[in-house]
Amino acid sequence: MRLDDPKLRKIEPPKLSLADRFYVTQVAAGLAVTARHFFGVAFGNKAITVEYPEVQHVPSPVYRGVHRLNKDHEGRVKCVACMMCATACPAHCIDIVGATAPESWPDREKYPESFVIDELRCIYCGMCEEACPVEAIELTGLYDITGLSREEMIFDKTKLLSVYDLTRDAEPMKFTTPPPADDAKRTEALPSPLS
Repeated sequence: MRLDDPKLRKIEPPKLSLADRFYVTQVAAGLAVTARHFFGVAFGNKAITVEYPEVQHVPSPVYRGVHRLNKDHEGRVKCVACMMCATACPAHCIDIVGATAPESWPDREKYPESFVIDELRCIYCGMCEEACPVEAIELTGLYDITGLSREEMIFDKTKLLSVYDLTRDAEPMKFTTPPPADDAKRTEALPSPLS
C-alpha cells in the first residue's frame, strides 16, 4: 500500500482539553473511589479487614489450595502412577515413584509407592488436577498451612492422604467417576443413533 493511496485514511488523535491533559478527571475519579471507601468504613460499618483467626476467611469455590490424594471406594489411593501430573506440572514440584500393583488389585497395573509434592515450590495452577486421568489428585480449599522448615512443607503420600481424610466431608470429590454398572444402565437408556 502506498502513502498517497486515496483509500488510506489518516486518523488524527482527539484534541484534549486542559483538564484532560493534566489528568484532572482521572485523578478526581480515583479520589472519589478513595473517599467512598474511607467514608464507608468510617460511618457505614463496612469493614475491609477481617479479624483473622477469630473470623475465618471463606475462600471462593474456585480457590486452589493444598493438594490431596483421593481414595477409591475400597480405601486405596486412586493414583495409578501414570506420571501425567508430574509431567504437566510447570513448577516441577511433584515426584512419583511407581510400583507394580499387588495381584489383589485387578483394576490397575501400578500404584504410587512414593508420591511427594513440594508445597513451597508449587504455584497452585491446577494443571496436575486437570492432567490426572483418574481424578486422584485435587486441590482443596485449605489455605492456612504452616511449617517451621522446608521439610515440613514437603507433603508425602501419607500427608496427602490425611488431607483427603480431613476434607472429604466438607469438600467431596469434584469429579466422581460413576461405577461401571451406572454406565451400563445409562447407555441402555440412550436411544440408538441408528434407529
